[in-house]
Amino acid sequence: MLERIREGSQGPLAMTIVGLIIVSFAVTGVGSYLGSSSPEAAASVNGEEITVTEVDTAYQNQRARMEQQFGESVAAAFANETYLATFRTQVLQQLISDKLIEQQASEIGLRVSDEQIKQAIFQIDAFKIAGQFDNDTFKAVLERQRFTPATFREYLRTQMTTEQLSNTLTGSSFSLEEEVSAVLRLQQQTRSAKTIELSAALFASDVTVTDEEVNEYYQANLSSFDTQEQVKLSYVSISVDNLMANQSVTSEEVLTNYEENITAYQTLEERRISHILIEFGDDEIAAKATAEEVLSLVTAEGADFATIASERSADTISAEMGGDLDFIARGDWSESFEDAAFALSEAGDISGLVSTEFGFHIIKLTELNLAVTTPFEEIQEELTAIVLKDKAMESFFALQEQMASAAFESPDSLEEVSNVTSRPIIDTAFFEKTNYPASVNYPQVENVAFDSDLIELGRNSDILQVSDEKMMVVRVSDYKPQRTLALDEVQATIMTRLTGEKTQQAAVDWAEGIKAALLNGESVEDALLNKSIEWNVVENLPRFGGNVPTEMTTAIFELSPVDQQNTAVVTLSTGNVGLVVLESVQAVDEIKADDLASGKTGFTNNESRKMYENFVEALTSEADIEIMSIN
Repeated sequence: MLERIREGSQGPLAMTIVGLIIVSFAVTGVGSYLGSSSPEAAASVNGEEITVTEVDTAYQNQRARMEQQFGESVAAAFANETYLATFRTQVLQQLISDKLIEQQASEIGLRVSDEQIKQAIFQIDAFKIAGQFDNDTFKAVLERQRFTPATFREYLRTQMTTEQLSNTLTGSSFSLEEEVSAVLRLQQQTRSAKTIELSAALFASDVTVTDEEVNEYYQANLSSFDTQEQVKLSYVSISVDNLMANQSVTSEEVLTNYEENITAYQTLEERRISHILIEFGDDEIAAKATAEEVLSLVTAEGADFATIASERSADTISAEMGGDLDFIARGDWSESFEDAAFALSEAGDISGLVSTEFGFHIIKLTELNLAVTTPFEEIQEELTAIVLKDKAMESFFALQEQMASAAFESPDSLEEVSNVTSRPIIDTAFFEKTNYPASVNYPQVENVAFDSDLIELGRNSDILQVSDEKMMVVRVSDYKPQRTLALDEVQATIMTRLTGEKTQQAAVDWAEGIKAALLNGESVEDALLNKSIEWNVVENLPRFGGNVPTEMTTAIFELSPVDQQNTAVVTLSTGNVGLVVLESVQAVDEIKADDLASGKTGFTNNESRKMYENFVEALTSEADIEIMSIN
């Protein structure tokens, strides 16, 4: 019943409170529960619509979660139109997958009872204080996120129903101990080998590269010598921090700010109440008689209000806590309920019968904390900084219009913008679209830096607000179009590349000769001595994390210890060449119990994930899906 009393509280639940739900709320829309003033559909899944409102809600939830987790870097990315479009598409695809699972759960008749919903709500950490479910927190979270208790229960019912299906799918995954053990034995196996890392530089004197070869390479790879278009920007920027240096504030101004905003430095009066609710039912007269009987019980000497509330209150959620509603504030409850609650003057006072649309209430004031005002002296320093910041912000916003006018009225130069702001004109070096200098590395700048108006017409940009406290105007001061570099510009680069390839191939050929000799049972010591090379003996090399180059480690674990199958030549990413000879394999005697347990968990989780993804993919392939809009 408490849910009905609190029907003014609404919103999608924060991501942190849905740990029990397998489908992340971060990308789950709740528009179908909240209703929408716009019936426009973003997609249709087997005849059921996903509305644009649902997509917007899911998008905002996921975006907020990412901005909270990653900060300004991801917040700035959302100003990029391409990134934004891709992100919204991904959100819609997730909603489609969620809808398919929801439909399948409904089709096979999965259900969740009211009692399961109630217990699930009690277990959500975001509704708890000191480990206990808290009504006021429950109400505040739902209100902040625009849920009503009723719509949240229905949302949770849908999610828990689909979770049943998900658990059915993933719960059937398992891993055999023998299977896991076999894989772990392979992973934990070590090998001993002797290796040579052959420097290609040893063969540099043996190779030559001709001008003809350079030209042939150039002609065959012309596209790789294409440059990207480049711009050089000039800009004027100003921030609130820049402006604060020019601000001053008097103690009188700080005191005035304190007095004008005194409520911000006061704690609110807090009233903690408990209540007992007697519902009207079908007979209001009988309900009133029952309420009067309960009132007489709670006002009797020595009566335990909490015990009586737990036994007689129709508000089942608060009844479990002795009727406790925690601390309340005006505006959270119906007028008659609040008037009665705030008329109680001392802890322990009990109201008479209070009638609301839900029934008769008996209200008890259990705790009263009066308002407290923080003295001016305690926060004067903090307030001074705030007033300085406020003055700088006022100047910032005043300059915004002036900058915009200067950039527009003198579009061929930044001189007027510089004069208006008293800030210098700064020039960047040339850069490509993929490599913005840090000083202009903002999505808002990315959206205009290569715009034809700035490049071809030489105009200033509009004012760009790159953050809440910084803005700038940019212009293209120089431009280099895309072109193909001439041969003489890249000849040295090609020469170096071809020389590297030839020297590595020469090293490979030499190493292959050593390999052939080894396989024929011949001695190679003289050949190694001639190159001043020695074998490197590696004992008990692990499959992962050793100090041998990755390519050589991979080769060692691919070889067989059998003669004629234990030697390999590999090229290295450094340009060098490796020669490896596998000498022995060290098997694991026993797999540790902890490794086996964690391996089984990992294998099972991986199988569960693949099974779930395959199931969604199968549903998608058979579904009638139409995408109308993601904007």
